[in-house]
Amino acid sequence: MYSTTDFRRGLRIEIDGTPFEIVDFQHFKPGKGGAIVRTKMRNLLTGRIMDNNFRSGEKVGRPDMENRDMQFLYREDANLVFMDMTTYEQIYMPEETTEGKAGFLKEGQTIRVLLFNGTPLAIELPAALVLEVTETEPGAKGDTVSNVTKPATLETGIVIQVPIFVNQGDKVKVNTDTREYMGRE
Repeated sequence: MYSTTDFRRGLRIEIDGTPFEIVDFQHFKPGKGGAIVRTKMRNLLTGRIMDNNFRSGEKVGRPDMENRDMQFLYREDANLVFMDMTTYEQIYMPEETTEGKAGFLKEGQTIRVLLFNGTPLAIELPAALVLEVTETEPGAKGDTVSNVTKPATLETGIVIQVPIFVNQGDKVKVNTDTREYMGRE
């Protein structure tokens, strides 16, 4: 059980069997009565943001969540298929629940999956990945103005902006949060 004094951004709590993540909170003391903690929470099952007030010292549940390393196997329709590395059990996860992170997945890649009561909720990617450029236009010679970029398609299908000196077949480091080019490998 968590108390309202434990609240912080990113804390995962459970209310009435539903997992939430605290997005923002504020301790508020009105003129009369006890203190109140105003929270803005994201429902981890639906993604909806909601506001909720708790009395100071009120207790909330701790969700049954775990992070497990799993191997990404393949895409099937609108689902992603992962295999648990210890039990070899396959788990299906809707692609839309990954918030756009599914574009970075390669078959055979090991990633961390967040599970709530055995149901996959989210995936956790490394901060940066090295991916191969599969398609890009050749850079024009003499075009050396600073910060000139061009679109490049990576091996997973994601399109990012890269400097003009990057060619097809090069391996580039990509920030998975911002989808920005970080350098060549």
